[in-house]
Amino acid sequence: MVEGMQKSDSSFGKWLGGFRWSGLGRGAWTELAFWAVVCGELFFLFHLHGNSQEVATCRNSLFLWLKSRWVNDFAYCMFLPLASLLALWMQRKKLAAAPKRVDWLGALPLLAGLLLHWVGVLAQQPRISAAGLIGVLWGLPFLMYGWEVAKLTIFPCAYLVLAIPLNFIDSMTSPLRIFATKMAAWTLNGIGIAVERVGSGLYAADGNSFNVAPECSGLRSLLAMTALIAFYAWYSQKTQWKKWALFLLSIPVAIVANVCRIVLVVVVARFWGQELAMGLWHDYSGYPIFLISIALVLLLDRALNMDWASTWTKAKNIFLPRVSS
Repeated sequence: MVEGMQKSDSSFGKWLGGFRWSGLGRGAWTELAFWAVVCGELFFLFHLHGNSQEVATCRNSLFLWLKSRWVNDFAYCMFLPLASLLALWMQRKKLAAAPKRVDWLGALPLLAGLLLHWVGVLAQQPRISAAGLIGVLWGLPFLMYGWEVAKLTIFPCAYLVLAIPLNFIDSMTSPLRIFATKMAAWTLNGIGIAVERVGSGLYAADGNSFNVAPECSGLRSLLAMTALIAFYAWYSQKTQWKKWALFLLSIPVAIVANVCRIVLVVVVARFWGQELAMGLWHDYSGYPIFLISIALVLLLDRALNMDWASTWTKAKNIFLPRVSS
């Protein structure tokens, strides 16, 4: 079976590179049938026997359990599997051209994923089963096609980790509220708008008062921003350290953006009244804040890829011209 699948690599690779059904040979159809059977087995394991925690509402399906958790702060997670598929599609020509051979090292992440799924079902922890599913999705092509294919699927599979809802993240809400309120108070006092901070509340000298609610802690924007920048960093950066640097910088970007939103709410209330600030502006300020976040990301991208030696030389020539003797 494996030998026959290897012989079909050429025709299947050509079809994968151009996505033409008419170009499929008998071997490629056999390989597609094999993967259809694999998909059926994954359906059996993770849909029919993937959840033992909330059987009444989600039955035994891991996928239905994930869908029930992808709400509120985790609503963005429903788009991450699509982004992962997009990453695979963007690399389809590399995947088709990569040399393919069976690599038994791929059995290790495959077995580890199945073990995690088994433990997750027994422990009634669907999150562990979800991690196991990701391991299986990466281990299967690693086993069947080898490392050259597996390394191209590292990011698309690892990206799915961000789609696993983790309850402990909710505990970050309170610290984020306090930190954002502190930074907003410091910024407002620095620009001449006197405010006093009490806990997560801001009290302005003009009588306006504001409470940074849990929904305004910035957790939602932090989670969504890390997911967005992860994909952008993978796509735009050429070296691993730049990918990781831009990804990790998503955390301060999201925090700064949320502080800007709080500051702007107080500024709008100062000049146009609290009713407008807490009504129209509060409800729709997420859009300009998102643009600010995108601008910060592009600025960081430019900084990471800038030729600093050349820039420093040009700056010296402009601001520190030689004194003619």
